[in-house]
Amino acid sequence: MHFGFSYIGLIFLLMLFIPNLFWSKHKPENYDKYVKNENKTLRIFEGAGQVLVTCIVLIFKDFNIKTGSWWIIWLMLSFVFMVLYEIYWIKYFKSKKTMQDFYSSLLGIPVAGASLPVIAFLLLAVYGKSIPLLIAVVILGIGHIGIHINHKKELL
Repeated sequence: MHFGFSYIGLIFLLMLFIPNLFWSKHKPENYDKYVKNENKTLRIFEGAGQVLVTCIVLIFKDFNIKTGSWWIIWLMLSFVFMVLYEIYWIKYFKSKKTMQDFYSSLLGIPVAGASLPVIAFLLLAVYGKSIPLLIAVVILGIGHIGIHINHKKELL
């Protein structure tokens, strides 16, 4: 790992955070009811994963574009999943903004709002050959996807 600023990490985080800022003003009806029932262990995993991923993708320059290597395929694939994440948000913001809309799938990927960024950052870890990011993403995925799956189960 090489310390240094990652502009790719910043771009990915902006793609992650900007839709969430809009979402905070357009939450699904009754969302707070589901938050009260969240598993505390999953919340700890989610929070720890969020902090770790955010820090790691910003302070290591290993995620920046490296030309002349086939590894760039991993970065491109990762970026595709971030674009799909943006498409998920467009779909949500155009919907009636129900809990079902929020926990919907996209292209067969379940709980897309939680799964797509986790997949993207997982692929970014492969691209950057970063074991610390890989571990952080697994921690995040357990918490974030776990919470979303539990919310979705409550809807059924």
